[in-house]
Amino acid sequence: MAEKRDYYEVLGVSRDASPEEIKKSYRRLARQLHPDVNHTDPQAEESFKELGEAYDALSDPQKRAAYDRYGHAGLSGATGGYPGGQAPFDEMFGDILGGFFGGGMRGNNRVNTRGADLRYDLEVTLNEAAFGGERTFRYNHQTSCPTCTGSGSTTGRVTTCLVCGGSGQRQANAGFLGMQFTTVTPCERCGSTGQIITDPCTKCNGVGRVRTTEEMTVTVPQGVDSGMYMEFSGRGDAGLRNGPPGDLAVVFRVRQHEIFKRQNADLICEVPLAFTTATLGGKLTVPTLDGDAEVDVPPGTQPGHIFHLRGKGMPVQRGTQRSEVRGDEHVVVSIAVPTDLSATQRELLRTLAVERGENIDHKSKNVFQKVVEAVEDAVDDYRDRAKEAFGG
Repeated sequence: MAEKRDYYEVLGVSRDASPEEIKKSYRRLARQLHPDVNHTDPQAEESFKELGEAYDALSDPQKRAAYDRYGHAGLSGATGGYPGGQAPFDEMFGDILGGFFGGGMRGNNRVNTRGADLRYDLEVTLNEAAFGGERTFRYNHQTSCPTCTGSGSTTGRVTTCLVCGGSGQRQANAGFLGMQFTTVTPCERCGSTGQIITDPCTKCNGVGRVRTTEEMTVTVPQGVDSGMYMEFSGRGDAGLRNGPPGDLAVVFRVRQHEIFKRQNADLICEVPLAFTTATLGGKLTVPTLDGDAEVDVPPGTQPGHIFHLRGKGMPVQRGTQRSEVRGDEHVVVSIAVPTDLSATQRELLRTLAVERGENIDHKSKNVFQKVVEAVEDAVDDYRDRAKEAFGG
């Protein structure tokens, strides 16, 4: 017999976790490990059973106290009046599975399998994320077959599986060292549905569900960011044999903007500033989500200077409600160095450099002078080659 894992490890919580933390972790893991979600994983059934067993032990204060003191052995004694001290699997986990997945095991009642939860990634622009609006999209999911109304049968009549008695599960009892164990496996005869269909529906081949494409419109919340989502109850896959449907999670992805970078509710952009305006001061036109705006540039503005525009960022996210509070926009300036100076302009700059005492002779050139002369040399070289090519 394989050694059981620690129940706290199974649930992914610490030993001092609160009941609410245990419940929250269980619900999260149950969605991930449910066999309906992991059709291709042969271990999904066992992992899900292990999770339910751990939750049953740690969600009950008395059982948790016994487990904390004696480990797994503390749960093997007679604790509930059942033969051998072991409650039947369906009674132990029926309430847990039924409360979360819309169906469970209730004596000889058939399994009511909840439909799978679905996810749809919806890409929106930065402007849509800022100001909200409506978006319509189409997604594929399983719906109840309209021909057989989800029963899977042409006539609507089904018979109870004689192998499992309609429970959808097969139980086997075994004893070991004076202890009784019950193992539960899905019934292969009926596919865990508890029913046998003798006249399968021709449209759905007896499954009771068909795949369809549905159109849906959602309201994009103001200030939504990538990774945020909206959950729509009952919009996932239909349940098997008219079981309850799953849910649909619409996850938002905000498309990267060509100008703005987002940091929570703030926006950052870089704007070039003419070096003359940076030197003498003036006005600078900058983009915002609300249109162009002007900022006052003080004389002597340096590269990397940041102008702060209050309230020009993204709305602060407040669920689906409209928000009047917005973040800020941060404009980082870069100095634009001209490369198309005329001879007169270059001479004026040289005069300015001389008056400021800057060294611009050929032995010790400043950076700006090197840039100007490199441009001049390139232009002269182009003219010489043009003369040679065209004989001018």
